[in-house]
Amino acid sequence: MAIFINEKTPILIQGFTGRIGTFHAQEMIDYGSNVVGGVTPGKGGTSHLGRPVFNTVKGAVDETGAEASIVFVPPPFAADAIMEAADAGIKYCVCITDGIPAQDMIRVKRYMRRYKKEARMILTGPNCAGTISPGKAMLGIMPGHIYLPGRVGIVGRSGTLGYEAAAQLKALGIGVSTSVGIGGDPINGSSHRDVLEHFENDPETDAILMIGEIGGPQEAEAGLFAKEHMKKPVIAYIAGLSAPKGRRMGHAGAIVSAFGESAAEKVEILKGCGVAIAPTPSEMGSTVAQVLGKQKKVA
Repeated sequence: MAIFINEKTPILIQGFTGRIGTFHAQEMIDYGSNVVGGVTPGKGGTSHLGRPVFNTVKGAVDETGAEASIVFVPPPFAADAIMEAADAGIKYCVCITDGIPAQDMIRVKRYMRRYKKEARMILTGPNCAGTISPGKAMLGIMPGHIYLPGRVGIVGRSGTLGYEAAAQLKALGIGVSTSVGIGGDPINGSSHRDVLEHFENDPETDAILMIGEIGGPQEAEAGLFAKEHMKKPVIAYIAGLSAPKGRRMGHAGAIVSAFGESAAEKVEILKGCGVAIAPTPSEMGSTVAQVLGKQKKVA
């Protein structure tokens, strides 16, 4: 099983005919994702990569029954593209776009509150690598061949650390149920805690690797959720142990501005919540293997 997407999920590409959208759309098609069309305003009625092009997301959804979309739209227009997807009835949207103004994402978050929670589109990103359910579907920009199908969920702010984790797990013969990139911006569509809840409810995910970094309260909130509501083991790696306070590191959201936002503080909070900690990035896979090994011994 998988969360968010599987081999049957009908997918739309927003920004379909652009250079970046074209490249990654072809990668997704080659992987086996069920890409049913794309959206580029002004190019409706044409065909691209053997799929129909539509002027609007609503028109595409009405015609194809699409349930998921991925946004390859330039930063000034990306927020509107996300809100258009929500209005059209898309259930799951990944926004790859980097550099969306924080004010625009505040507008998106407020806009989506008009929908009842059960009918609200799930958004991951922006500034993320996307989502992949190995062997089923890819909705992102990751190298699909490094992911082995299996029963460990991955959720992280960093795309490259997510790739590293998947490669380490594959080398150990451990597969992934779904890997979800939530993005490194300070305001994003879904948090670690949100995705942990989905993994907890997935009967074919046995454990979750959470990859975090300095800045913001997300990892601590996820740890508290795991302690209070999860039966499955959570393993975490927190990047930025050497980052000085007040220095932005990589992602726009990776800056320590308050207590509990440094890597060391997050590690202590997570340990207190019963989360297993991978001490270095090179030990993410081995830490997961150790936790799974203990599970088997107990069982």
